Amino acid sequence: MSARTLRITLLVLTVIGVGLATYLTVIHYAGIKPLCGRSGGTCEKVQTSQYSKLVGVPVALIGLLGYIGILGTLLVPEDERSRFATAALTLGGFGFSAYLTYREVFSLKEICEYCVSSAILLTILMCLSLWRFLRGGDIPAVPSAGAGEDGLTPDGQASAGGQSAPLGTAS
Repeated sequence: MSARTLRITLLVLTVIGVGLATYLTVIHYAGIKPLCGRSGGTCEKVQTSQYSKLVGVPVALIGLLGYIGILGTLLVPEDERSRFATAALTLGGFGFSAYLTYREVFSLKEICEYCVSSAILLTILMCLSLWRFLRGGDIPAVPSAGAGEDGLTPDGQASAGGQSAPLGTAS
């Protein structure tokens, strides 16, 4: 997968995450029951539980800010620092999501489909962003020794870097 394709994939998944977290944030502040499952009960129980806020801030809003942060790191020019920032934010988001999933399963004994969707998104984002960071940027082709920017030697001949030597010369 090219660096460009990987970045576009990360952008698309992050925009989906922004949409999901925006929906959860809006329903939290509007006091609307989430559209979830057949009865909607499990999502509502999770969204109104004691674990739905961290120091008074809705985790949906924290998630939205996290996705926006990830999006920001993907929109700046790509270099090692931006790849590291994306990896760090997705790793943090994955960890927080894993904690919340633990609380859903073992404390609340309820599953919210939106929360699971976000957890899956963050898992994929984390894996892709770590891969992107560890593999680095695309390595530009470097001209061989003695060749100028155009790949030609000072006497106008094509450099022999990985190519066959000009006719009549030894390779």
